[in-house]
Amino acid sequence: MTMRSLIIGGTRNLGPSIVHALLQREHEVAVFNRGQTRDDLPEEVERLRGDRTNPGELKRVLAGREFDLVIDTTLYTGAEAAAAVELFTGHVGRYIFLSTGQVYLVRIGAERPYKEDDYAGQVMAEPPKSDVSEYENWRYGFDKRAAEDMFAQAWAKDKFPFTSLRLPMVNSERDHYDRIYGYFLRIQDEGPILIPDEDGAPVRHVYGEDVVQAITRLTESDKGKGRSYNIGQDETLSLTQFLELLAETMHCPLKIVRVPREELNREGLLPNCSPFSGKWMSSLENARSKAELGMQYTPVASYVKKLVSYFQAVRPHNVEGYAQRQREVEFAKSR
Repeated sequence: MTMRSLIIGGTRNLGPSIVHALLQREHEVAVFNRGQTRDDLPEEVERLRGDRTNPGELKRVLAGREFDLVIDTTLYTGAEAAAAVELFTGHVGRYIFLSTGQVYLVRIGAERPYKEDDYAGQVMAEPPKSDVSEYENWRYGFDKRAAEDMFAQAWAKDKFPFTSLRLPMVNSERDHYDRIYGYFLRIQDEGPILIPDEDGAPVRHVYGEDVVQAITRLTESDKGKGRSYNIGQDETLSLTQFLELLAETMHCPLKIVRVPREELNREGLLPNCSPFSGKWMSSLENARSKAELGMQYTPVASYVKKLVSYFQAVRPHNVEGYAQRQREVEFAKSR
């Protein structure tokens, strides 16, 4: 029997890879989004238009429809989760929610690498809104927790068939934030890469195709309903080790210049000069996903090689953060 699948989102970063993976498995695929991002999805994909933050638009387009699978890539708040539960209860066989490792970063007392059982506990107080970066990162983790809690309540009450995939930073060919591509350009021009002179958060991310693997493994079994899984690579690297690996893969020299974080902030160079130097990066322990879902994670060296080959093959494109490159070079020379 053909599975009927809906992806909420579907056009950026992981979306197209998820669509193609489901089509390869002969699913009937629909995507629901605002239609504002151009896509190259196959013609057989049904396109449904609406703003998922508006419960009325969700109901207008999707009410009464039945899906074997819903994959929600753009759900961020408890209110959005509540609207999804109301709409899809009794009308979906499995609901996969893409959550985040930041649900642990707002916890008090949790230690890296975070395990699924570290979720429960006291959440840190709301930081002042005047500290925009700190507040927005806290809000993101706090709101994703509210969404997870709503799904967990719906599972306990009515066995709403959700599975939460908690993701760290996702490295992929389609990353619309161009984080690794920004490092690629800086190594390619053989100028300095400015990073804070501190250890920073460890680099324990995940390759985008491994997230797709987790989704397809769930769709091909009845496992994981009412459960949460950390999806993240096996290796933990320092930022320096990651940059050394990237430069070695590119066969280019690496010039790192370490500067106090406060100076980089004062000059307005962070986060663009080094997006992996942010303090809000999670590191996830992945044993549960391997034991229960059979996950096999792509080694970092392997996916970095794939990303470098992709960057070298495609037409170069402008990266917003790279526009400040000359200022970075001049700042490094002035030290």
